[in-house]
Amino acid sequence: MMNNKLTTAGRKLAFTQILFTVLVVLLTTLVTYFVWGVAHARSIATGGVVAIIPNIFFALKAFKYAGAQSSKKVVESFFSGVKLKMALTALLFALAFKFLVLLPIPFFAMFCLVMVLPLLAPFFIKL
Repeated sequence: MMNNKLTTAGRKLAFTQILFTVLVVLLTTLVTYFVWGVAHARSIATGGVVAIIPNIFFALKAFKYAGAQSSKKVVESFFSGVKLKMALTALLFALAFKFLVLLPIPFFAMFCLVMVLPLLAPFFIKL
């Protein structure tokens, strides 16, 4: 594993965005709990978790290598990270809907918000 400034910078950016996402999910869950109750809040929190966990694994895989000498490893780790993220997302969706009673609109709304947050993060945090 190549641990250089590029991998460190990439991981820092990824984990800053993930931390921002976790804070948004927690805040939204808390507000939702007080406005609409526990069922909505549980669905919001679950939607956030189903989106965040695969993102963490993707970040760990995708930013394993960096640099021109490792270009093939960079591409391979990125694509294996995407595959892992998709598989984990599908598994977490299946587990969430099999074992939890969820409200679909809050669940999918938070899942979609988490997918969009990396695009919005630069407007709220200095990256």
